Amino acid sequence: MSIQNNLNTIKQTLPEHITLVAVSKTKPVSDLMEAYNAGQRIFGENKIQEMAEKHEEMPKDIAWHMIGHVQRNKVKYMASFVNLIHGVESFKLLKEINKQALKHDRVIDCLLQIKIAEEDSKFGMSQNEASDILQSEDYSVLKNIKITGVMGMATFTDDTLQIEKEFKLLKSTFEDLKAINSANTNLHTISMGMSGDYQLAIACGSTMVRVGSSIFGSRNK
Repeated sequence: MSIQNNLNTIKQTLPEHITLVAVSKTKPVSDLMEAYNAGQRIFGENKIQEMAEKHEEMPKDIAWHMIGHVQRNKVKYMASFVNLIHGVESFKLLKEINKQALKHDRVIDCLLQIKIAEEDSKFGMSQNEASDILQSEDYSVLKNIKITGVMGMATFTDDTLQIEKEFKLLKSTFEDLKAINSANTNLHTISMGMSGDYQLAIACGSTMVRVGSSIFGSRNK
């Protein structure tokens, strides 16, 4: 199977309103270029340095999404070009993104990562923490970020009902946060669903899916 075929097959299954993020972490630029030449323009990486290197090498009409855990001291390496940061899980991180975006005279779009999984290993904030941020004075003065939605990762399990429950929790969290009228906020994105469960995620209200292995093949650990 070629990357181009995989990509086309997946795109045919996606409703119009769904944004496909091709998760290209650990894959060589040649693989990304194959997807690029097949029309893909949104790539997701989970390591900032790797994303910055690929950004240097690749065409400049690509939208780069940072989908992994973000260390505050590394934000500066992507602030000049990153299109969307999925994994914002604290106010401290938002402040740092704002600070680095200001240096480049940009507004960087961010998703609040909500902890929906019952596993301890998954990062994220609670719905209450997210709503406190959106209503806080400290947040309202950050002019170089915009929160455009939420992101969540379901528990790694074969229990579809469990996953569905978690996806629905993210959707309802999104609706509750959307009801808050706050500055620097334009909520329209629900980033949930990966190769194994994106169809279920879409059924539960996802607007953006992060698909890697179904496009690029399995990853070498």
